[in-house]
Amino acid sequence: MVNKFLFKHIDNSALIVFRIIFGLLCFLETVGAIFTGWIKRTLIDPDFTFSFIGFEWIQPLPGNGMYFYYAVMGILGLCIMVGYKYRFSAISFTILWAGCYLMQKASYNNHYYLLVLLSGLMAIQPANTYFSIDARLKPEIERISMPRWCSIVFILQMFIVYTYGSLNKIYPDWLDTTVMAVLMRSKANYILVGDLLQNHIMHYFLAYGGILYDGLIIPLFLYKPTRKFAFFASIFFHLFNSFIFQVGIFPYLSLAFALFFFEPKIIHKLFFKNKKPFYNAGEIIVPKHKNLALGAMSVYFIIQIILPIRHHFIQDNVLWTEEGHRLSWRMMLRSKSGNTTYTIKNHTKNTTERVNLKEYLSPKQVRLASNKPDIMWQFSQRLKSIYAAKGDSISVYVKSYVSVNGKPSKTYTNPEVDLANVKWSALKHSDWILPSK
Repeated sequence: MVNKFLFKHIDNSALIVFRIIFGLLCFLETVGAIFTGWIKRTLIDPDFTFSFIGFEWIQPLPGNGMYFYYAVMGILGLCIMVGYKYRFSAISFTILWAGCYLMQKASYNNHYYLLVLLSGLMAIQPANTYFSIDARLKPEIERISMPRWCSIVFILQMFIVYTYGSLNKIYPDWLDTTVMAVLMRSKANYILVGDLLQNHIMHYFLAYGGILYDGLIIPLFLYKPTRKFAFFASIFFHLFNSFIFQVGIFPYLSLAFALFFFEPKIIHKLFFKNKKPFYNAGEIIVPKHKNLALGAMSVYFIIQIILPIRHHFIQDNVLWTEEGHRLSWRMMLRSKSGNTTYTIKNHTKNTTERVNLKEYLSPKQVRLASNKPDIMWQFSQRLKSIYAAKGDSISVYVKSYVSVNGKPSKTYTNPEVDLANVKWSALKHSDWILPSK
């Protein structure tokens, strides 16, 4: 049964078209980062970046090196698109993109994390076996079919993303549209739709529409009678998000996944009619290392299912503590602001001073260091290393007041705990983060 389900061959037109779109979007994402100034603001101008804890050794290249880094990723995106040195290009892009993702958190985005995962999945796909430079140079690799698992892994990955995206929205501040009102407030100056986005009825439509869309879109795509409806709903949903939230390539990448839901014959007819034979033999070809492959993919998807729920095993509310927030598909769920002061007690000189955050951090980093506990801890460690280089031993005390979803601010941190000299644990609650209630 497993062999028939996963290893039965189907027409590969959907994968070939998706490869072209995926490679193009990777190119546009990386080149866009250069020309919009994102690289300069995020990776070059700051004195240092907040890497993921444990990955501090991954740092931006000095000088203008990150422009070269992103240019290389852009070239790799084009290579993926045209299917040239495909496996090398896909693996290299995955490594480089993951490196950029891990070296900075100031611009953390679920979509960047998703691109890491999708790039890795693309690296194991036989996506260069047709309509590619590789197939032109090596005709012996040309194929018009693929095993069914090639589409299933993408469907399952997106099912996980959307399902958690829906479930995470089911909490009071989302259900009473508090979050949506806060999110839309900054869109009031949008041409034509600015006033509409401030309407309370629109807030309910967007809030509950978001829950329903994320929760139902994959089942609607899988059920043939509702497939076309799901596709047109996706067009509206993702283009709306692209216009209102400017979330880069993600809306268009999400629309491209529709390729794997429609019947292979439809995709073939749309894109390769009279150019490529249609495959319908339905052979079952079991790979030599089937058990190893199934084991690896099972582990991967188990991790994907477990990671987003880890916050349930950590004390207090993740919306407050942020512990377990990342890698969990908690997309645009809350608005958070803080008023925070850092005080240094210099034991060597027996002095006390308040830190001017602007002397050390970019404006965006200042905001993060005011309400995100891991950033607070990392910045305290940074201060400790700066002063240690001058021969000084210090303690860092943080007094913070944080507001979630526009509600009254509450004391966030214990100002008597020295954050420069406490350890960080990613899997348990930090006691210096005060209770949300």
